[in-house]
Amino acid sequence: MPAPSSPKTLYRIDECPDLMADGCIADENGNLVFLSIWARDTAVQEFLARLTLGRDTQGLEQFHVITEQGASIPVFVGNVENLEKRTTRAYRRTLFGSLSNVWLFDHRCVRPDKANASALALLLRDTPHRLDRLWTLVRDTCPLPLLDPWRDLVLELLQAKSMLTRLPFALGPLEGHRLVIDVPVLTQTLGGLIRSGALNAEISRPHPVAMPLLEAVA
Repeated sequence: MPAPSSPKTLYRIDECPDLMADGCIADENGNLVFLSIWARDTAVQEFLARLTLGRDTQGLEQFHVITEQGASIPVFVGNVENLEKRTTRAYRRTLFGSLSNVWLFDHRCVRPDKANASALALLLRDTPHRLDRLWTLVRDTCPLPLLDPWRDLVLELLQAKSMLTRLPFALGPLEGHRLVIDVPVLTQTLGGLIRSGALNAEISRPHPVAMPLLEAVA
C-alpha cells in the first residue's frame, strides 16, 4: 500500500468529534474501503470498539465524513472482519498530546481474493506508475497466464467491460480501484484475439482487428 503524504486537509467525522480523517475511500455503494484517522490513542480505541458493536446503542454501522464544502458523506462500515488495521505513525509531543495515525482498510487492498478473481487497489492520485501498479494487480489476481506485452490491451479490455473501475468516492491523496474479473468472458475474448493473430508475445497495443473482437463479446 502507498504511504500518503503529510496530511494537508483534515476532515471531521460527525459521530466522533475527537477524530480527524486525512483520507477516506468508499465504493459505489458507500462501503468503507480505506480510512486514515488522527486522534489520541483513547479516542482511536473508542472508535474501533464502536465499529465492532454494530446495531448496539453505542455501535457505529456507518459514520459521516464532513467535506471541505460542508457536505456530510455517509460511509458504511459493513463486516468489520473484512477490515485490517495498521498504526502508521505516533507523535508523542504535540499541542494535543500524543497522536496516532491509524489506517483501516478492506483486506483485499493487500491480498487479492483469487478464488473470486477480485481485488482492490489504493494508489496515489499523482503516481506516474498507475498502469504498472494496476497491471501487477491484474496479474496477481487473474487465474489466466498473462504476458507483459499484453498489458495495455488487457487493461483497456477490463475497463471497457467494467471489470476494472475507479471507485467513485475518495478524499485525500489516494484513489481507489476495484478489479472483478469475469474469467469466462476474459478467456473467450483473449482466445479470440490470439487465434486472430491480434495478440501475441510481441504486441503491446491492440491490433486494428482487436477492438471489433473486444466489442463482439458482451
